Amino acid sequence: MATNGHLPESNIDVLIIGAGPAGLMTACWMAHCGVTTRIVDKRNTKIFCGQADGLQCRSLEIFDSLGFADRAWKEANHMIEICMWNPGPDGVIRRSDRIPDTIVGLSRFTQSVIHQGRVERWFLDNIKKYSKDTIDVERGVLPESLDIDKEKVEDPSAHPVTVKLRHLSDEEATPEQQIKGSKVSDGLFRSSLIYEDDEEELIRKSSARAGTAEIVHAKYVVGCDGARSWTRRALGFELQGEATDFIWGVLDIIPITDFPDVRMRCAIHSAENGSLMVIPRENKLVRLYIQLKEVIPDATGRADRSKITPELILSAAQKILSPYKIDYEYCDWWTAYQIGQRVGTNFDAHQRVFLAGDAVHTHSPKAGQGMNVSMQDAFNLGWKVALVSKGIAKRSILSTYEGERRRVAQDLIDFDHRFSRLFSGRPAKDLMDAEGVSMEEFKEAFLKGNMFASGLSVNYGPSVLVAKAADAIENGGLNGSSSVGISADAFAKKQALAPGLPIGMRFNSVKVVSQADARPWHIQEKLKSNGRFRVVLFAGNILDVEQRKRVEKFCEALDSPTSFFHTATPSSAPLESVVEVLTVHSSKRTDTELLRDFPEILHPFDPHDGWDYDKVFADDETYHEGFADAYTKYGIDKERGCVVVARPDQHVGWIGEFEDFDGLQKYFEGCLVLSPKA
Repeated sequence: MATNGHLPESNIDVLIIGAGPAGLMTACWMAHCGVTTRIVDKRNTKIFCGQADGLQCRSLEIFDSLGFADRAWKEANHMIEICMWNPGPDGVIRRSDRIPDTIVGLSRFTQSVIHQGRVERWFLDNIKKYSKDTIDVERGVLPESLDIDKEKVEDPSAHPVTVKLRHLSDEEATPEQQIKGSKVSDGLFRSSLIYEDDEEELIRKSSARAGTAEIVHAKYVVGCDGARSWTRRALGFELQGEATDFIWGVLDIIPITDFPDVRMRCAIHSAENGSLMVIPRENKLVRLYIQLKEVIPDATGRADRSKITPELILSAAQKILSPYKIDYEYCDWWTAYQIGQRVGTNFDAHQRVFLAGDAVHTHSPKAGQGMNVSMQDAFNLGWKVALVSKGIAKRSILSTYEGERRRVAQDLIDFDHRFSRLFSGRPAKDLMDAEGVSMEEFKEAFLKGNMFASGLSVNYGPSVLVAKAADAIENGGLNGSSSVGISADAFAKKQALAPGLPIGMRFNSVKVVSQADARPWHIQEKLKSNGRFRVVLFAGNILDVEQRKRVEKFCEALDSPTSFFHTATPSSAPLESVVEVLTVHSSKRTDTELLRDFPEILHPFDPHDGWDYDKVFADDETYHEGFADAYTKYGIDKERGCVVVARPDQHVGWIGEFEDFDGLQKYFEGCLVLSPKA
């Protein structure tokens, strides 16, 4: 084999290892922000069936910000109701409860389900569109070595991470199936029941052929390569936690059954034969998660996967559902897994190599969180890496990734730990049955879990990106290397300006109406994922003389040549490439005029495009959708208003009065690279 000196070498801003949902979300950010990127995956094709299937509310909001939620919303099956089935005194299962699948009023989306392959297709199309074909998944490509030059990690322009990549043949890049020659795909090659890693063998085969290796020097590397992550192992990091004795099988089938709730999401506990979850899917498919009580782990804690077949999984389902019958003619995909909950010892190395998704936390799939939390890790990380690599944001913001996402991972694992045991446990026969699971307790866990599972309860702690006090949230603690240093009292006063927009949480969406053309919009629809921060000016009653003066004074400070609004913009980019200003006022829309009543900076003029009519909105009646009453829902004073900063990932970063422009300036000085214009 040729020596490293003779291998082709190249420089890249970001190298992404793994093209599952987390890797594709990261690549999506790079495409939207214009960052030179490569994304590699050792498998030769994307997923076409099976794997993850749940899309939570927050994930759909994120898809909307990227521009493809409409595709997901049309194709996916919407989950509206959950039915609980439990054994009665006679041991026969019966429907015991119905609850809403998504908490009412929580989001403009409800939980939906569709297989992971479609999600990957939407990402791939979006990346192609926004990168103008410059980012494409390179399949059958495997990393062989990774080195970090520690002397260069603090140099913003350096490429301190060196990765040797190996190109595989089609045969090498094709995953092995459990049942040879079967027409039905299985996912065991990705399952927690597989303990061996095949990278060394693949590299050995590939290195026998000349011209299969290359060297890449990257500013940043993001490892999104799954639970047995090569990147994590190359860094010497581990997942800490334990596997349980619970083995579950998964079938994606078109069921033939007399079970009445097969098109509802169901949680079914049998008296003695284990538990089952029903997930109704797109195209008549139904996913069954089935506890396999007959598959017992050996003394080492490992289950013999060779004994697991679709027939064994179906047989277990038939016992749980009895006296109802279930069978199938068509099976789309199947797999099995052992429940285990683990969190990584580290989320990054020197803030140059990062881990996201299953590479840094694992848990059971029944909470519908795996793909969602993985994508949300990458949604948190991607814009930070993009803005830092472009020289727009300070490197210090990268330290907030682990602080913000480790807590989410730990919360997920704590939830999954409780939920999995309640789901996998035998139902209590009566009040005296201490070893059995109380079905009331299970229902309570399900209801509480719904808020967590939606992805909307995420609350990031204080950091350079989240201006709140260290003790402002339960179990508070600093995320990142430094805090904005705000006292609890000062924070409480700021939060009281808009209690319905908790600092650290995602910007809750309420409808407002366009000042220019009377069209109603969800505010969140205006927070597109393009790398911009938003200053949302709740301008209050703009027709009041004193309030108008407050708004004008704020806008004068904003338009100063030394303000973050002008100094954060790279000289080669449009004025608002980093910070965008949106306005929501509370005056009657029909009494208000865009060009008369609002300072020009709120509706900028362009010699080519004229006035910008898309930035000023009223909290007022609409013709067809009533009055959303945004100010009341956010708890904002309709006369005085306030100022809110939304980060590029839609999380609220700062709240203040119009008079606190210095505080707003300091917030941006803490996270952006500001340079006065010549």
